[in-house]
Amino acid sequence: MKTKEMNEALFLELLQKVLPKATKDAHLARAIYDEVAKEVRLVNSIAAFEKFCAKEALPNAEPETVANFQSDLAAKFGEENVTVEPDENGAGLAVEIALPERTLSSRVKVDPTIAEAEVKVPMVPFPVALPEDPELVWLLARREDLGPDEAARAVSKIEEEFWATKKGQQLQREGVEKTFAEFIVNVPASALTESGLKRYHKDPETLKTLRLLPSVETSARPEAAAV
Repeated sequence: MKTKEMNEALFLELLQKVLPKATKDAHLARAIYDEVAKEVRLVNSIAAFEKFCAKEALPNAEPETVANFQSDLAAKFGEENVTVEPDENGAGLAVEIALPERTLSSRVKVDPTIAEAEVKVPMVPFPVALPEDPELVWLLARREDLGPDEAARAVSKIEEEFWATKKGQQLQREGVEKTFAEFIVNVPASALTESGLKRYHKDPETLKTLRLLPSVETSARPEAAAV
């Protein structure tokens, strides 16, 4: 039998399984899991950022492009921890990310040929509902080259990551319920766009029932935009 690669999701699933065996204190186990999960996501976010700086580039240094890029970083590292300054000649961006134990300083290149070579994939309808409330439907959209099952997994992963971000944690401290409805309303659009998803599509399609990750505790609420 082929051994599975120890990726983030598998590691956290294993940790969640082992912790109750190591301690009978459920609150302690949950606290350890949350802190380890936060550190794992931070390490992965840093690795993704450094890889992007080394191999990728932005198509231009226009204010909208810079704002979207900064919003993406803020969703991962916290808005107050991210500083982005475009070069005067528009050839790149200076990026600084303040972390608890160190500060990342890097530079992102600008390459106009990216925009010229980029082929835009059209979006198609992706209506979804939760198993516990199949009559409440969100009209999301997905990239045409992103299958329904893959899109469903992406939504579940984005939701799990969102509630672990500083914005997600702040909303919970303010009394916002950890629900799918609140996730859809509050998640940054860029977090969905990165995975080929959008909040809304006007055209109908076959309904897809989400099978969420076990660690994501969600329930639908009628206050969200639904059909």
